[in-house]
Amino acid sequence: MRYLTPLVFILSFVQSITSQTYDVGVMLGGSNYIGDVGATTYISPNDLSVGVIAKWNRSKRHAFRASFLYAEINADDSRGDSRRQQRGYRFSNSVKEISAGLEFNFWEWYLYDGDPQFTPYLYTGLTGFNYGAKAIDRADNNTIKTYSNRWNVAIPMVVGIKKTIARHWVLGAEIGARYTFTDNLDGSSPDSRFGEEFGNLDNNDWYVFTGITLSFTWGRIPCHCTF
Repeated sequence: MRYLTPLVFILSFVQSITSQTYDVGVMLGGSNYIGDVGATTYISPNDLSVGVIAKWNRSKRHAFRASFLYAEINADDSRGDSRRQQRGYRFSNSVKEISAGLEFNFWEWYLYDGDPQFTPYLYTGLTGFNYGAKAIDRADNNTIKTYSNRWNVAIPMVVGIKKTIARHWVLGAEIGARYTFTDNLDGSSPDSRFGEEFGNLDNNDWYVFTGITLSFTWGRIPCHCTF
């Protein structure tokens, strides 16, 4: 009999895990950067972003979420204000991010009775991302070049909408800004041995994803949870 208690616990744990609902899908859209080079428009996707996303729907109102996103970013002073146009800098970079956090649904999100579902949502958490640290090469016509690959962190601030389009498919659209803890996506704040600083050194860089998500969802009605 003493072996039955651990067995019952294991079976209950497995049942609670398999009774949750999961989403796995893809992300596709555009990206833009906000910083010291180019235009100052906050939402202006000008390059490609792709990724994958997974969610654990823990209740009708919240889900734990993880994602991987690859985003190209570029900017050109010719699209900025008159001072930036006269300066004439431009750069391109790429960001590879891993993000995890909490998604909150404004309305109840219940996928088990077959009725169509729709809700706006918010997402935030913590993001780690890889990028190319850059600096101006004065000897090469002020070209902004990569001198090192770096990791840094960012805070994602995402707003979106999602809707069921079939029994097991969910279509979403979202806009997500990432506030980074670096000012050198654009070469404006390099390590001193690699180049000089420029621009507003009091503000860190941002990058933004604007696009759609398509997810496949499965699982039985979740158990009542305490978090």
